[in-house]
Amino acid sequence: MGATLENLGLALIRAESAHVAHNYHPLPVLAHSAEGVWVTDIEGKRYLDLLSAYSALNFGHGHPAILAAAREQLGKLTLTSRAFHNDRLGPFATALSQLCGKDLVLPMNTGAEAVETGIKVARAWGYRSKGIAPDAATIIVANGNFHGRTTTIVGFSDDPVAHDDFGPYAPGFVHVPYGDADAIAAAIDENTAAVLLEPIQGEAGVVVPPEGFLRRVREICTENNVLFIADEIQSGLGRVGETFACDREGVVPDMYLLGKALGGGIVPLSAVVANEDVLGVIRPGEHGSTFGGNPLAAAVGLRVVEMLASGEFQTRAKALGEHLEAALQALVGHGVTEVRIAGLWAGVDIDPAYGTGREIAEKLLARGVLVKDTHGQTIRIAPPLTIRATELDWAVEQLRHVLSV
Repeated sequence: MGATLENLGLALIRAESAHVAHNYHPLPVLAHSAEGVWVTDIEGKRYLDLLSAYSALNFGHGHPAILAAAREQLGKLTLTSRAFHNDRLGPFATALSQLCGKDLVLPMNTGAEAVETGIKVARAWGYRSKGIAPDAATIIVANGNFHGRTTTIVGFSDDPVAHDDFGPYAPGFVHVPYGDADAIAAAIDENTAAVLLEPIQGEAGVVVPPEGFLRRVREICTENNVLFIADEIQSGLGRVGETFACDREGVVPDMYLLGKALGGGIVPLSAVVANEDVLGVIRPGEHGSTFGGNPLAAAVGLRVVEMLASGEFQTRAKALGEHLEAALQALVGHGVTEVRIAGLWAGVDIDPAYGTGREIAEKLLARGVLVKDTHGQTIRIAPPLTIRATELDWAVEQLRHVLSV
């Protein structure tokens, strides 16, 4: 029976490899089912999920409250398009705007759509509110950024894997070093519409900026009448021990870009959230999406926002993050060269003498732990916020083991 299942698994992986474009390089595990923080493969082996779909599964696999909201809505209404109103979008937008302390929500589907929407809004605001000359608006972005995979977005990436061979690219983006507020101030001119930043850079390896950086960016943007756009698609919604990563410095941006966890790990759901003076520049017909704001996603998103409003998940992420940090720091000098952590989100740099990030991820996979590598030597740890301290301890022990053999 075991050999039969193993052969079936290999056949399914081969079929995927043969007929799905190779835009990913997945680890060799074939997920079949999942519950909470555990994923089970086709042969019945269980794995502790320390990636949570890049934070889309902040509440774990199949959270009962989120599933209940989805099931209830599935039996009623799933899609109307925005050509008509639906009875779920208003409650969702109200709750999300209140969570963010903003006036308006523009719902979309994917994180990249939220970023593209934010760029369009910032440019329209620059022309219609700030008075920037036509087609002259610029947006300041950071080196090492990852905001998505559309051609506009990869055009201002400095990662050759994301950037190269997809041009020509849209103009209007100015690069500065990440974490350097003085460089942002120096780059601003009369054509600057916005500064677009990840409060913590995720794909770069969970890079946390210097203390005070976000506060200074907020001050610079206010002084120069420039929008501060925070890409909180990975860092937001409880991941770092606060509702948003900007909350770590008491900073409120002009615009939040949200996604991933907003859909509860069930549906794609993203949003741009800002005040009326910013999002109000968009007029009917200028932007939209057939699935954006659909009632199924809105019902799921409403339940997610209600769960976050309690503060329970933020508190768990903060406490468990401190626990995880202490455990990971003990590995520095023993196969680990550096640990960067914010809440339940860690970048762990592997000593090259012990292998690449990919090799360590593969060894952890063999021991029942799911992580993903990035930029050669780094593995990222981002478990569901429902994980227990004992499960974190077990995972770190598996890392300790693979670094000792």
